[in-house]
Amino acid sequence: MSVDVLLGLQWGDEGKGKIVDVMAPRYGMVARFQGGPNAGHTLEFDGIKHVLHQIPSGIFRKDIKNVIGNGVVLDPVIFRREVEALRERQVDVRSNLYISNKAQLILPTHGLLDACYEQSKGNQKIGSTLKGIGPTYQDKIARLGIRVGDVLEDDFTDRYRALVEKHRNILDYYQYSYDLEEREQAFLEAIEHLKTFNIVDTVYLVNNALRHGVSVLAEGAQGSMLDIDFGSYPFVTSSNTMIAGVCSGLGVPPSRIRQVYGIFKAYCTRVGSGPFPTELHDDTGERLREIGREFGATTGRPRRCGWLDLPALKYAIMINGVTQLFMMKADVLNDFEEIKVCTRYKLSDGQVAEEIPYNIDHHKLEPVYHTLPGWEQQLNGVKDFDQMPGALHTYLDYLEQELQIPIGIVSVGPDRTQTILNPELSLG
Repeated sequence: MSVDVLLGLQWGDEGKGKIVDVMAPRYGMVARFQGGPNAGHTLEFDGIKHVLHQIPSGIFRKDIKNVIGNGVVLDPVIFRREVEALRERQVDVRSNLYISNKAQLILPTHGLLDACYEQSKGNQKIGSTLKGIGPTYQDKIARLGIRVGDVLEDDFTDRYRALVEKHRNILDYYQYSYDLEEREQAFLEAIEHLKTFNIVDTVYLVNNALRHGVSVLAEGAQGSMLDIDFGSYPFVTSSNTMIAGVCSGLGVPPSRIRQVYGIFKAYCTRVGSGPFPTELHDDTGERLREIGREFGATTGRPRRCGWLDLPALKYAIMINGVTQLFMMKADVLNDFEEIKVCTRYKLSDGQVAEEIPYNIDHHKLEPVYHTLPGWEQQLNGVKDFDQMPGALHTYLDYLEQELQIPIGIVSVGPDRTQTILNPELSLG
């Protein structure tokens, strides 16, 4: 069998969790391949809202194996909280969750280093979630990190103490004030909890599943415009959020990848610092934020809002090889008389560009907009493509023409039932 991939095409928060939950019954396995608790995947069904940070979004489907891959960085304290929250919802996590022994552990001092580094940047802050993600990946690349499989080794405590001492030296150098004792106690208790789960070599698990005809859905975290190599650097995350991250984060060859599903909002949002060409600082931006409930699932921070950015979307589609698009939050635009779409950028020197400049943060970009009519009606009762208002069809047709990729799903609300599938396209 093959691996299908679901990727965010913007700056994260596109709605991946909901779509993974909707698509999961078509697969035998759902696997997270990068990121950590800086991601917040929100699912809503039966009138209940669920937010997952590290556990794959297929966990609510009992017959599906869920995998935390080797490319993930795992915080055992947050993991334990997630497990306990799921247990309250009568979800038996242990029976269908597998954790890579090669995934990196987030230590309490990683979070302290994250806050320390961010504080030292002053006005040049990246907008980190302060979850310790960057310092953990930093230790991984420096070959200093501790992996999940190490918790089962006899010398785990010695390895842990040695790395913590290195971190303490850095914190002392920056004269950063901290209290480690309480954090460390919770961490060590969470390590004992983590040991009771299925810690395995998920590279073999995933590849053996593929050989035996099991279809796999790879679930991305954050968005393509936050990729460490291809995003709006340096205002990016610390992992490869695009298609390449699937191969390195799960240990599957490129030849196994079949469909690449790219998910985007009908408008744009961004959390934290960094360039955002179509950001709206007016009442329209505030209106998008309030209607769309645009507040970070992980941090609670208000998201910056703006119109859809086609140059950025085309770029993300290109580098990921997207085969089908899913558009989220169409319902947020229900009451807008007009909807704008950025088609290109006017640069500070007067030139017009359809490509993203190398150093986008240092360019003063003026979006060039195309205006389309809004549908100005509620979408609550819409169940299929034929019932959608004409202006929404016009919006979709325009995007398909510009992007040259078909749109297979339109989301018209937060619940899993408020998901409209294009009958002309197949999924899974």
